Amino acid sequence: MLHQVLVILHLLGAATWIGGHLVLVRVVLPSALRSRDPKGILDFERGYGRIGLTALVLQVGTGAWLAATWLGGWRHVLDFSVPAAHLVIAKLVLLGATLVQAGYAYHRLIPRLVAVRDEPTEAIKPLRSFALHAWITTLLAVLMLIVGASIRLGGPL
Repeated sequence: MLHQVLVILHLLGAATWIGGHLVLVRVVLPSALRSRDPKGILDFERGYGRIGLTALVLQVGTGAWLAATWLGGWRHVLDFSVPAAHLVIAKLVLLGATLVQAGYAYHRLIPRLVAVRDEPTEAIKPLRSFALHAWITTLLAVLMLIVGASIRLGGPL
């Protein structure tokens, strides 16, 4: 029963993380780029930021537990005779890249958007940087989902 609850919580975190980023890149970001106004992004980040980070923390916690269970303990993470070890490593690499992206957004990109929020002529470069970052983060999230599904379902990887 605990395993099923962990899987459900993990999937809920993934749905929230990926869904939020899809809304950002497909709805919020195009409008901000057209208007050269970062306000929509800043409002979205203010509202979604805590939810998104909570979802990410939920995924990390449940994912660590599920991976340890799947591998038979963390000592097997580098034992490639364990069927899903290479997939767990792939998820860890994607997680590391995601955490770097999140830190960069929080410490560098969002402050740059705040600095130009009242200067539309100065906003396009920070907006484009943020757009690239947002698309990379979304791609990482989708790749993590594919790798996770492959662990459980024996999918394409």
